[in-house]
Amino acid sequence: MTKKERYAFVLDYFETHVPNAETELIYDNPYQLLVAVILSAQCTDKRVNMTTPAIFEKYPDVESLSHATFDELFPLIRSISYPNNKTKHLIGMANMVIDDFNGEIPSTVPELVKLPGVGRKTANVITSVVHQQPNMAVDTHVFRVSARIGLTTNAKTPLQAEQQLIKNIPKEKVHIAHHWLILHGRYICLARSPKCGECPLRPACKYYHQLVKAS
Repeated sequence: MTKKERYAFVLDYFETHVPNAETELIYDNPYQLLVAVILSAQCTDKRVNMTTPAIFEKYPDVESLSHATFDELFPLIRSISYPNNKTKHLIGMANMVIDDFNGEIPSTVPELVKLPGVGRKTANVITSVVHQQPNMAVDTHVFRVSARIGLTTNAKTPLQAEQQLIKNIPKEKVHIAHHWLILHGRYICLARSPKCGECPLRPACKYYHQLVKAS
C-alpha cells in the first residue's frame, strides 16, 4: 500500500465512522478551552474536566482570572499535574490577554504562543477547535498513532510529524483529523498494549503488518 493509499484508507474510515469527532475537554467559549488545554498538559482530560467547573465558577472570564492571586487559584488546581507552574501560567496568560490583546483570546498560532503556558501544540488545538483552522496539534497520541500506521516516516519531533501530516491530509480535514488520531490513540492504539485485534485500520497499518501479523 502506498502512503497516498494509506492516507485515503484511514481518512475514509474515520470520515465514515467517526464524522463528528471533537475534543473531550468540556468548555463553553475560547477562554474556557484555553484554560482547559493549558491544564491538560501531561494530564488526562477526565481530570481536567473534574477541575475546571470550580475555576470557571470563580473566574468566569479572562478579566476575573487576571485578578486572581496564586494563593487563590492554586487550591482549585492542586489535583492537576504541575499545579505550581500551571497556576502561574494561567494568571500570566490572563494578564497578557488583557494587556496585549484587549481582553480577546488570540486566534492565530503566532499570537497564542506568546502567552504563558501556551506552546505550539496548545495553539494548534485552540485554532483548530475554535476556528477550524488547518492546524495539526501533535500530542503523544497523534505522534504514536501516525508513526505506527505509517502516516509519518522517521519523524523525530512533533513538528516533523505535524509537517508530514499537514502535507498529506486535505486542508479541510486537518482540524478534525487531529481528533480522529487522538481518540484512536486514546482508546485503540494504546501505547503499551495496542488493541490491534479490534482495530479497523489494520489493513492500512504498517505496525500491524510488520510486527503483529508477522509474529
